[in-house]
Amino acid sequence: QVHLVESGGGSVQAGGSLRLSCAVSGYTGRTYCMGWFRQAPGKEREGVAFLNSDGRTTYPDSVKGRFTISRDIAKNTLYLQMNNLKPEDTAMYYCKLSSVCVSDYYPAGGYWGQGTQVTVSS
Repeated sequence: QVHLVESGGGSVQAGGSLRLSCAVSGYTGRTYCMGWFRQAPGKEREGVAFLNSDGRTTYPDSVKGRFTISRDIAKNTLYLQMNNLKPEDTAMYYCKLSSVCVSDYYPAGGYWGQGTQVTVSS
């Protein structure tokens, strides 16, 4: 059974940084796509960073240059380094894993973690 567990959220002031972690267990596939998503109250969930099993990454313009997705294969952990945080980055952040990749990067179906809250104050 596949499990994803996020950690690392918290409260920071604007301009600060946080690093989120997503520990993965139970996945045995050799190919995958993973992503970080966020959802603010009253808004739809949106993807903010994506990584595939080749190690390639992609980001939407809203976070490009501020967020970095990475992985530690030995630790089965996905990371999201978030710098220069803004109040509009406040949301619950989720990681997702799938063996099905749309357009090389975007996980379709698959598994979600339970989320970790990020709050950025001005």
